[in-house]
Amino acid sequence: MALNPPSSRRPVWRRTVLWCFHHKSLVFGAAIVGTLVLAALLAPLLAPYSPFSQDLDGRLVPPWFLGGSRAHILGTDPLGRDYLTRLMYGARASLSVAGGTVLISSIAGISLGLLGGFYGGRTDLVVMYLITVRLSLPSVLVALSVVGLIGSSLLIIMVVLACLLWDQFAIVTRSLVMQLRDREFVLAARSAGCSNFRILFADILPCLMAPLIAVATLEMAHAIMLEAALSFLGLGIRPPMASWGLMIAEAREFVFFEPWLVNVPGFSLLILVLGINLLGEGLSGVLRGQTRSPG
Repeated sequence: MALNPPSSRRPVWRRTVLWCFHHKSLVFGAAIVGTLVLAALLAPLLAPYSPFSQDLDGRLVPPWFLGGSRAHILGTDPLGRDYLTRLMYGARASLSVAGGTVLISSIAGISLGLLGGFYGGRTDLVVMYLITVRLSLPSVLVALSVVGLIGSSLLIIMVVLACLLWDQFAIVTRSLVMQLRDREFVLAARSAGCSNFRILFADILPCLMAPLIAVATLEMAHAIMLEAALSFLGLGIRPPMASWGLMIAEAREFVFFEPWLVNVPGFSLLILVLGINLLGEGLSGVLRGQTRSPG
């Protein structure tokens, strides 16, 4: 009678611990991003106060760990609004912009990359021309100009940033498709009479998931930082809505007297971007079938 391999005889908890140990980036990134996503989604239930309620008698209360009140764990802002509540609602803006931007930009960039890399010729020339035009435009200046002209609603910010962040999806997709279009499995699919649409989306696109996830996480972090920059400059999320960039902008006058007003949203941005990058690195490694050795 054949014996089970040693790995299959390990308890479930031990296999889970070993899996987590080999995928530290994925676990830590998922924990960070998952916690922030839950905090954003459940903000109406978890937040202790309304994000708009002001208390001028209780303005600039320091965080509880700096000697403040337990009623406001992270203190209050210059208008007396609870900082923890504003932070949780600000996560909604950052994550919404990041998710919407990456969704739109990935659809546009991947589609162009697939067409240019697979068909080549004039189609590829048009795609490369569009990529060159996009790369010649400074992202921050274009975003500032467009948002300043047409407005700064959440949807407009998503669309503007998506129009500025699709190029990396197109470049990576085009390069990889050009390497795969003459591989044996593509030639076999053509010999079997499969349409180009099926070959592109059923055979080639699944092979690109690992690098595209890495690109998506980088662009998501880029979108979060651009949204924070726009809000900081007064062209992003408008008050009284909550945004981490807007929170930093509202606290800049107090940076030398109450530095925690800037440090709290700034550190939150750092943690969110770090978590997204770790999550993307871990997912890419898993999809490639690679594990990182301990230490």
